[in-house]
Amino acid sequence: MRLSSICDFNFTKAVAISSLMLVSTLCAAAADPDNAIEQLREAGKAFSSVARKASPAVVFISVEKVEEVRSSRQRSPFEDEFFKRFFDIPPDSQSKQRSKQRKVAGQGSGFVVSSDGYIVTNNHVVGDADEVQVRFQDGTEYSAEIVGTDSRSDVAVIKIDAKNLPVLELGDSDALEVGEWVLAIGSPFGLSHTLTAGIVSAKGRSSVGITDYENFIQTDAAINPGNSGGPLVDLNSRAIGMNTAIFSRSGGYMGIGFAIPINMVQNIMNQLINDGRVTRGFLGVLIQNLTNELANSFGLESQRGVLIAEVTKDSPAMNAGMKAGDVVVKFDERDVTDVGTFRNRVSLVYPGSVVSLIVIRDGKQKVLNVTIGELPESSVAGSKEPAVDSLDELGFSVQDLTEELAAGFGLEDQAGVVVTAVENESKAFDAGLRPGMIIQELNRTSINNLTDFRSTLKALKSSDSLLMLVSDPNGTRYIAIRR
Repeated sequence: MRLSSICDFNFTKAVAISSLMLVSTLCAAAADPDNAIEQLREAGKAFSSVARKASPAVVFISVEKVEEVRSSRQRSPFEDEFFKRFFDIPPDSQSKQRSKQRKVAGQGSGFVVSSDGYIVTNNHVVGDADEVQVRFQDGTEYSAEIVGTDSRSDVAVIKIDAKNLPVLELGDSDALEVGEWVLAIGSPFGLSHTLTAGIVSAKGRSSVGITDYENFIQTDAAINPGNSGGPLVDLNSRAIGMNTAIFSRSGGYMGIGFAIPINMVQNIMNQLINDGRVTRGFLGVLIQNLTNELANSFGLESQRGVLIAEVTKDSPAMNAGMKAGDVVVKFDERDVTDVGTFRNRVSLVYPGSVVSLIVIRDGKQKVLNVTIGELPESSVAGSKEPAVDSLDELGFSVQDLTEELAAGFGLEDQAGVVVTAVENESKAFDAGLRPGMIIQELNRTSINNLTDFRSTLKALKSSDSLLMLVSDPNGTRYIAIRR
């Protein structure tokens, strides 16, 4: 499997007719052959209409970047180690190198969003280019300048010096439904203004691993290398997404493509045009999805919402009264379903805005009003050998967190017990517990040392699950272990 941002090649690729349309037509043909053929003609006319309206605003983008290449000069045979060793030639100084420049070319797609020349595309198409050229369907070419780029969302804006350009209308990606027909327009493998059709396969794909902020539309419309930055349009000829990446084992189309929702593109685009940079909202929490075990441990009836694992000191969340263990179920009057969508919503709120959250704390709903912040750019004392507790039933052991251990794990100024070993294939291992993690809470009780851990564990029933708040250099999160 390979998840890849769409690169640039120069090969053709045949596009198969949607199996959904084919099956539907065959069924209709059995009852009324003439009517079935007419339905196909009408569908074809609909696609042709979309192509006529949208294609003039879609552009082919070619880019060039100059790279420095350092190469060593050709060495004399007398510089070989054999000659140096047997003819007592003194060691040479560092090999002389010379700098060479080479041009690297790339290509992709984009679409016009304003009649005075603003064009949106992917950051990975133009992000570090030295020269950008734009070509329209009628063959007209322009040089473009980069207005702004955002690598976290993979959105970029470029501009050409032109007036009265055809503009692609932007739709509402929030209103898009799974199963709707969509068309991808772009330049796959350098073949300018290619149209492919499919449906919306899924929405809200947020754990794909392509960008920092993900909320992808998944489609089976054929997307190939070179489609990057082109529009995904609906049957009303409106852009509802920007084609960005493919899921592929071969590097080519395999029926799964991803597009950035146009509402997210528009938000990023407006900031890049108006401010030259992207400002994101900041809450100041570490969050995690609710598993069934975690939901049960917190006494929740469902896995709806996201769990707050840690609240950053002096953050907007702390100032609003949020606490570790809160489960956020609504943000700005909208349901919270998973970490990805929650993170995206927070990031799109303008800093300084006041947003209402509904959290579940100790089984009760609580309303919190938080003022969203701005996302920032990014001595050891001796001790005796600590005691170790081994929990054979669950497959892990713990010991007091000494200053030496805290420093070694990069977790200074923390209290708790450290996990010293976890057995493979144990309940603890399956739950995600690993050596080096610091256990700070056990079943919502603070743990400062091994004595606290033992007493809290002893008070639990043998059938109780263990709900632990753990931390490591990657952050803080809850882990539930079923006994």
